[in-house]
Amino acid sequence: MTARPFLLGAVPGATPGKWIGIWKERMPRVALELVPISVSDQRRRLDTGEVHAALVRQPIDKDGLYLIPLYDEVPVVVMSTDSHLTVADELSFDDLAGETVFTPSDDVLGVEVAGTTAATFGGSLDTAEAIATAASGAGIVIVPMSLARLHHRRDATFRPLVDGPVSSLGLAWPIDPPDGEIDAHIQTFIGIVRGRSARSSRT
Repeated sequence: MTARPFLLGAVPGATPGKWIGIWKERMPRVALELVPISVSDQRRRLDTGEVHAALVRQPIDKDGLYLIPLYDEVPVVVMSTDSHLTVADELSFDDLAGETVFTPSDDVLGVEVAGTTAATFGGSLDTAEAIATAASGAGIVIVPMSLARLHHRRDATFRPLVDGPVSSLGLAWPIDPPDGEIDAHIQTFIGIVRGRSARSSRT
């Protein structure tokens, strides 16, 4: 009988490739299916069992979930390659005074920068569209670095925002998995993420 696949959710910008590679070596008879999920939908997908575990962006309601913090992402300012902001290696909030800021509809940082102008139509654009608009020179976007890389364009670049808020990623899974088989898969993946060898215990 073929084992059921392990369904791993991942929000945009998450990079589970290394862990998936180890899973394939360690669990050749159990497929790992990567399921793209949105930040706004990450909790529901876990609650409904559409994914067995997920790489999520915090904050997330942890009631009924286990959560392992994984890493923090640096915020960056995305701009046109022709922008005057490119002369700096890194930027602060003060450097952004006078700029037009696009806040995507799927924004994950919630940054408000004093002295800037909010684009009137920014909220109707998702992150990819906001970055494309910023690339035209119409303004800037502030996102976690992984999202800037995910939506990379030749006509856009980015700089770290040194005093901006970080975005924290973590691995979340239900306290009460649907059954023992899925729980075993979850525990195996947790071990991979934590760097345990195939023969090490769960403790």
